[in-house]
Amino acid sequence: MRSTRVRTAVAAVAAAPLVWAGFTPHSFALGADSPSPTPSRSSQAFGPGCSSLPGGGPGSAVAMAKEKVADAVADNPRLTQLASALKKAGLDTELNDAKKVTLFAPTDDAFKKLTVSQLQSLLNDRSQLKKVLTYHVVDQEITRGELADGTFKTREGSTLTTSGSGDTYKVNKTATIVCGDLKALNATVNLVDTVLTPPK
Repeated sequence: MRSTRVRTAVAAVAAAPLVWAGFTPHSFALGADSPSPTPSRSSQAFGPGCSSLPGGGPGSAVAMAKEKVADAVADNPRLTQLASALKKAGLDTELNDAKKVTLFAPTDDAFKKLTVSQLQSLLNDRSQLKKVLTYHVVDQEITRGELADGTFKTREGSTLTTSGSGDTYKVNKTATIVCGDLKALNATVNLVDTVLTPPK
């Protein structure tokens, strides 16, 4: 009888780690009814300006990949002027609702190239502002390979061109892509150093 009790106790102790092994900190945090983590898309970012991206905070490739494009722009400290312009033109919701677009996103430094009067004139003319901003949007996700020698119709209705190789690419032969192939949930984002102007 005694040996039977000993064997039973040993078996219970041996089984205990197997029971507790299922309750890791991860399983407590993500139970069966917990929502899955937000999906994100990997970025193969390129360009001279990518080295100055923050490691994992707002404006980083990791952070942008978890948000829709207008939200990613709004949270990016290098795109504050663009975020304000998109909201003023009523394009923030439209871009978030878009599927598989490419945004050539002028950085704050790009907007600084405009004179004060040029910027104020643009911001105060909602129709023109929308025209300029939609010229920066292409209704397809452009791959890095397509940038080498591409012509793309923009949401504004005109076309823009891209050219280059390696890590160096231009848009309309004037604007430089300072950091390209950043991923948002519904878009590819290429940061450019110049505000693009639609053909007249």
